[in-house]
Amino acid sequence: MNLAERIESAEDKYRQILEEYFIKKWGDTALFSHDVTHHRRVWHYAKELLSEAEKKERPEISLSPDKLLIACYLHDLGMSVDISERHGIHSSNFCREFISINGFSESEFAEVLNAIENHDNKEYALKDNSVNLLSILTIADDLDAFGHIGILRYLEIYLKRGIDPSEIGYRIRDNASKRFGNFRSVFGSDEVLFQKQYSRFMILDDFFKDYNQEIGDPSLNA
Repeated sequence: MNLAERIESAEDKYRQILEEYFIKKWGDTALFSHDVTHHRRVWHYAKELLSEAEKKERPEISLSPDKLLIACYLHDLGMSVDISERHGIHSSNFCREFISINGFSESEFAEVLNAIENHDNKEYALKDNSVNLLSILTIADDLDAFGHIGILRYLEIYLKRGIDPSEIGYRIRDNASKRFGNFRSVFGSDEVLFQKQYSRFMILDDFFKDYNQEIGDPSLNA
């Protein structure tokens, strides 16, 4: 099967049961920034990244769409119990439960569990520009932090984490620039994809640049 067929097969096998599991576990959690719509978009970006990689004949096209789909749909489910940066651990535990109740072998999904647990490390301290399940999941997740929807997503989660409004714009710009830098280091040579995501990044960055200027203007805060 070619990549498009493998993606379609993964969606046929897993997408419905993943959405049903997610919605059940998410319950009445009031966190729009990380609900099931976020996970749908992350899967959309992951497919886009895989397709771009195929065009460039890069080796990551051998990645399992099945495993990537599961990782995309469950990576932030832990936010239903913990909104801190440790939510990946809880998400990984939810994934273990999903694997168990569907009769899958946990040993076959070790890479998925690791990717889910570690996807939110935005320091990229050990970045080597390799492409694997973790890096595709991380980049796809990062891309959903840009654009107009990224503005809303950042504001909701950072405010819930208690970050002061006077600092929030600086924190967001710093975090987003690391995300974009990581994307650029892996997919910067894909011109169309790069320009598309650069435009979305600049929507976010320009917004919070202006925000920082206004909140720091004494004439507006006297």
